[in-house]
Parts: sequence; C-alpha cells; structure tokens
Amino acid sequence: MDTATPAVTVALHDGASVIASSGQVDARRHGELLLPAVDRVLAEAGVKLDAVTGVVVGVGPGPYTGLRVGLVTAATFGSALSVPVHGLCTLDGLAYAAGQGGLEGPFAVATDARRKEVYWARYEDARTRTGDPAVDRPADIAEALAGLPVVGAGAVLYPEAFPDPRGPEHVAAGALAALAAERLAAGEELLEPQPLYLRRPDAQVPKNYKVVTPK
Repeated sequence: MDTATPAVTVALHDGASVIASSGQVDARRHGELLLPAVDRVLAEAGVKLDAVTGVVVGVGPGPYTGLRVGLVTAATFGSALSVPVHGLCTLDGLAYAAGQGGLEGPFAVATDARRKEVYWARYEDARTRTGDPAVDRPADIAEALAGLPVVGAGAVLYPEAFPDPRGPEHVAAGALAALAAERLAAGEELLEPQPLYLRRPDAQVPKNYKVVTPK
C-alpha cells in the first residue's frame, strides 16, 4: 500500500504477480479511502486478511498527513497478523512502473511536494536510484535534469522545468509490490517502515502563542 502521494493505492501480490489492485486519486481522503480499498482488493482476490504473509508500504517522500495514514495502517496489520512490514521508497515504485511501461534510463522521478516544490530522484534505470531522494523547487533542478525524461506528477505540474514528462503520473501499489517481491527474492533487505519526510510538517504549533488558563 502507498499513501505518500494523492494516490491511495493497494495491491495483493502472490510472489509472482499482482492478483488484485485498487487505486484512487484524492489528496484529502487517504484515511477514508485506504481500508475500503484493502477490503476491495481482498474480495477481488477471494482471500481473507489472515492469508497475508507480509506487508509492503511506501515510505515516501511525501506530505506528513497522507504518508502517515499508510504507515500506521501497515504497522497495525503487521502487528495484528504477526507478519513482517517492509518499507519501500515511493519514488522507486514510480521508477519501476515506468520501466515496466518501456522507459529506459537514465531518467528522473518527481512528485508533488506542495509549496511549489517537488520530491525527486535520479535513476540509472528502472531499478537503480543514483542518490538519495530530495526536495527542491523545480527551477532549481531544471538544469541538473536537462535532457532527461521525468516521470510523475511533478513533471506534469511544472512543464517549464521538465519538458519531457513521462508516465505514470501516480504510484501504483502493484508496481511497489512487484519491486519488493523481486528484491526480497534476491535476498535484499528493504527499508524499515519509517516515514521519509525530508522536511518539517506543514502544520506546526504557533510560536509565542498566548496561554489562557481559567482564573
């Protein structure tokens, strides 16, 4: 599952292929949409939740509120089912999906970070990221990414900085699950299911606020 972007996406993978998936794009309803999506996917696959042997969750980077919905839900399932919970960079899932769609490297991935910024990373190919994810204004990285195709909603939002946008626009849990299954089968360790924020939350406690206490 992944809720690091406006997409609320869930998939069930049997170790060889995706057997059911769901995806909805709504930046304000992650908490409302995620569990019904899990129910739909399980029903489509014809299995119960107790058949799940592991959980993979996108760790971002992404905005604080949406991202934590997926991470908390994944942790809850892991605890309730006594199964491992693995983290995977959301940008890696987008890169992998782009590769499945025929895009060859090098290229970059960019998602909407709000505040007129993007979360982004460069890739040598669909499976190989060449550095850590970062958050920047599109104009500040346009020269560094000049000539590269850019995958994701960030490229669509800022065409003046990224003139060669490529799909998919949003992450899909099916691609995230397939990449995780591939890495686990190869004996690789995945990330801890901890959020990759890259910056402070939008909502913060006001400074120098007045404390009012009853007399």
